[in-house]
Amino acid sequence: MQYLAKNKFKNPLTTADGSERAFIQAEKISTLWFNTGTLCNIECHNCYIESSPKNDRLVYLTFEEVKTFIDEAINKNLQTKEIGFTGGEPFMNKDILKMISYALENNLKVLVLSNAMKPMQNKAEELLKLKNANLTIRVSIDHYEKTKHEQIRGKETYDVMLKGLNWLNNNNFKFALATRLLWKQSEDQLRKNFQVFIKKNNLNLDAFSTQQLVTFAEMDEKVDTPEITTNCWGILNKDPNDIMCSWSRMVVKKKGSQKPKVIACTLLPYEDEFDLGDSLTNSLQKIYLNHKHCSKFCVLGGSSCS
Repeated sequence: MQYLAKNKFKNPLTTADGSERAFIQAEKISTLWFNTGTLCNIECHNCYIESSPKNDRLVYLTFEEVKTFIDEAINKNLQTKEIGFTGGEPFMNKDILKMISYALENNLKVLVLSNAMKPMQNKAEELLKLKNANLTIRVSIDHYEKTKHEQIRGKETYDVMLKGLNWLNNNNFKFALATRLLWKQSEDQLRKNFQVFIKKNNLNLDAFSTQQLVTFAEMDEKVDTPEITTNCWGILNKDPNDIMCSWSRMVVKKKGSQKPKVIACTLLPYEDEFDLGDSLTNSLQKIYLNHKHCSKFCVLGGSSCS
């Protein structure tokens, strides 16, 4: 068993025991993600992408670069319905409002992942002009209690985040919360406790809505997880078309690169194996589930970034 554990996720085509590795064949890009840059105003414990005030491994995308990919998605009829912006903290990118505006002008839904702190609050006046039924701001909150939230996000982060949440709520933005399943409580209990938090802060949200409170399986690459074989779909009663990389892609620009690249998964921006080139059309190819995140987060965890 130890031998198998050490040799997991090595061969893209087969698992450690020689079985055929599961794969995804994408035929559309319903959700097109842009990582606007890994720089962030805070540094969270266990951030999967290692965002921080110093990490610029993924540099800022420009408006023109984002526009090129949105135009390709539309012109090539890739069935794109939603544009997602993530980071780092997207509101630190100077072009973020132009990017959001362009996506909305093209009748696309827009999802922005934010910590709702100073970078967003500093753009409040401009952001109000973009308020739209197709725009959702999803705010990361690692715990409904201040002490535990700040265990992950650092001191003096909770109250600033809460100020941003209240601003979104009071200005009738469409917004949601996202949290991580890392506190050893059931999802049902987590939602009950978040509902208390929501009522306490008079937020116009429902903690029992999976769209208004999104929960994510925790991602720790040190923890062992099973490899996914082609037989697992039947064993787990899972449909490969429900897995995130069957209908989404992410655009990133790595530091030192001349062009942005299309990545198979929002969770694996640094992995060369999941780099699919510089066009959306050519990214519609087989994706072998050769990473722990594929197993724990997507297949077994049933999570999705959208």
